[in-house]
Amino acid sequence: METAFALTIGVLVGAAAYLLLARDLPRALLGFVLLGTAANLSIFAAGRTGTMVPPLVAPGAEALATDAANPLPQALVLTAIVIGFGLAAFALVLVMRAHAEFGSASAEDMDEAERPDDVAAPAAPALNPAAERKEAA
Repeated sequence: METAFALTIGVLVGAAAYLLLARDLPRALLGFVLLGTAANLSIFAAGRTGTMVPPLVAPGAEALATDAANPLPQALVLTAIVIGFGLAAFALVLVMRAHAEFGSASAEDMDEAERPDDVAAPAAPALNPAAERKEAA
């Protein structure tokens, strides 16, 4: 079982690294999500996987049984899933807004955000020639 977890985590980290190196922002976002999934899986695997007693304290006992599953990694992974989903949703909205603003989801096409204010940007092609003629008149 541990070998399957290790292989799965390795594949997820490899795919995440490949996608994070992409210039396309949606691919990088998917790589970020895969990396979070690999981290969650590694935390979950650290909590003794397998067939064990549920992490419930028996009536009258003061601690968990010795063969009980560790509840802390389960709680951490559950919290990390919720936070990761919220962060991914926020990043997706940022990518969509950047695509609407710059017309592309490629990081190379978004050099306007890095340009200092004192350097003039090249003139953009007119999107509405009729409105441009109206302003000139």
